[in-house]
Amino acid sequence: MNYLHKGDLPNNLSFPSLVAIDTETMGLNFDRDRLCVVQVSFGDKNAHLVQIGGNLGYEAKNLKKLLKDSKIIKIFHYARFDVAILKEYLGVLCKSIYCTKIASKLARTYTDRHGLKELCKELLNVEISKQQQSSDWGKNELSQNQINYAANDVLYLHEIKEKLDDILERENRLKLANSIFKFIPTRVTLDLLGWNNSDIFSHS
Repeated sequence: MNYLHKGDLPNNLSFPSLVAIDTETMGLNFDRDRLCVVQVSFGDKNAHLVQIGGNLGYEAKNLKKLLKDSKIIKIFHYARFDVAILKEYLGVLCKSIYCTKIASKLARTYTDRHGLKELCKELLNVEISKQQQSSDWGKNELSQNQINYAANDVLYLHEIKEKLDDILERENRLKLANSIFKFIPTRVTLDLLGWNNSDIFSHS
């Protein structure tokens, strides 16, 4: 079931220790393009979509409570962008992060295809559509296709994490992955301070 909320998560939701999170924005430049939707799933086949207003520092106390809780692991796909846009618009720098794109790159070294669609197909034998990826997420009323698309971005992340963790553990890379996940808030801070296109580890 997909639930659409205006402004915040409802007060009666209790958060488990593992939550899948994704964002929809007006574009991929977090200096220019605003946050429009935050979607979450608790691994129960339900998705909660929160439509966010256009102002920086937007009030969403329940959503912010979830993002701030370091005891809750947040599963993202390409956490670097999602964590940055959440910090920019909600003022919360997430910690306790798991990124399925990074995990896939460490685990599935036999391929260069690490998109969510490819992970769903190979690991779960599930076909998802990315047709609504480039659409107007800032409009007041989302279409049913947009809602379904946004929900699919979080509904499968728990299962994907399990599959990737099995490979990472088998290949002795799980500890490395966890170390990288811990670095993501620092990488995001560098991005937001203007070092997003600079490799500070390079010799030049």
